[in-house]
Amino acid sequence: MELLGMDLLAILTGIDEFIWGPPLLVLLVGTGFFLTWKLGLIQVFRLPLALWYLINSRKAETGVQGDISSFAALSTALSATIGTGNIVGVATAIKTGGPGALFWMFLAAFFGMATMYSESLLAVKYRVVDANGQMSGGPMYYIKNGLGHKKYSRVLAPLFAFFGVNVALFGIGIFPQVNAIVDSARIAFNVPEVLSAFVISLLVAFVTLGGIRRIAAVAQLLVPFMAVAYVLGCIVIIALNLEKLPETFGLIISSAFTGAATSGGFLGAGVMLAIRIGVARGIFSNESGLGSAPIAAAAAKVREPARQGLISMTGTFFDTIVVCLMTGTVLIMTGSWTEDLAGAYMTSYAFSTVLEETGSYIVTVGLIFFAFTTILGWNYYGERCTEFLFGVKGILPYRIIYILIVASGAFLTLDVIWVLADIVNGLMAIPNLIALLALRKVIAAETRQYFEKLGLENPEMKT
Repeated sequence: MELLGMDLLAILTGIDEFIWGPPLLVLLVGTGFFLTWKLGLIQVFRLPLALWYLINSRKAETGVQGDISSFAALSTALSATIGTGNIVGVATAIKTGGPGALFWMFLAAFFGMATMYSESLLAVKYRVVDANGQMSGGPMYYIKNGLGHKKYSRVLAPLFAFFGVNVALFGIGIFPQVNAIVDSARIAFNVPEVLSAFVISLLVAFVTLGGIRRIAAVAQLLVPFMAVAYVLGCIVIIALNLEKLPETFGLIISSAFTGAATSGGFLGAGVMLAIRIGVARGIFSNESGLGSAPIAAAAAKVREPARQGLISMTGTFFDTIVVCLMTGTVLIMTGSWTEDLAGAYMTSYAFSTVLEETGSYIVTVGLIFFAFTTILGWNYYGERCTEFLFGVKGILPYRIIYILIVASGAFLTLDVIWVLADIVNGLMAIPNLIALLALRKVIAAETRQYFEKLGLENPEMKT
């Protein structure tokens, strides 16, 4: 049986490496590049407008359908995306691919902003009201309602929802997050695993059983607070080492195109490894193209799909271009990437070299909050996918199963489950990317119409 388990693990690992290899990464970045070209560099020319909308998005629009404000929808999406990937993922990318991985992570996020805009626009345009009177939207609905005349939509829509439920229950939604919280609480505060698991389960049950409004309320409170506190910590470290900034950025750019030589505890990395690791970690962090964030966008009380698309686009900007770039800069500037450390330990070490014990606590507490809100966000994503597959009658059973898995997540270390979750996470992107490319004309038309309505000059958009 043990041999069979090893063979299964080896087979799944091979499938995982293939799925997250060049084909999917090229498709993800290629779709973002194509949409960037199609929409006339919308992430550059319309970012100031998007940030202005974000500042004024706390109050929901009146007289329109939706469950929560645009800001609450973005906070819910960010609660799922700003997670362990911003601390552990960045450290892993730089440790494996060298400083150049940070450049490719940045580039993937830049094109990913156009992808996030497009999928959130479609999510609002094609959303529906479920039997409980709540909004449901996301790739499964814009595949079904936007591509209903295509035979393949009958397969792609439920396929996306199926993958979405599995990612929520067995993927990045629970296991990495619960383990991160339990380990951090044990190392920093000597909290027993059983107690951590019980408290996490209790809090998750209290929040998620209240539905999207309670999830959004918690997300609006925690996400801005934890992100600002963490970024301020990064800024202080950078400010105290300002003389190293030119050298740090020079190393990032040079390593992106020439590779990184062996240094300290770093074993060296070539250009192709830096590209693959940087792009993969960047997409894992901001989830642009995976189709998860637009599920939250669909719940927003907003009249114009393009407006919510612009607000959602800022999520990728803050997640990767701000938070991940800050983390990576600190790791490289302090030299911690060359130490014999990995993951959260590397980031904690980087902060503690400058801010001493306070720095370590910033990382630990940030990781706990980041991981907890990710659990909440993915609960909602899986719930909407469940509703699409089984109707509203499937929501309560799903929530109970989710809470039970959260409770057991701290004690499960099955390698097969982790690899299988990674596979399903990658497969989730494929139906979404096909839909984005198939609905490209709808995206362009909605965008053009919206800016004309505002009386703004359009960027050079391609028909």
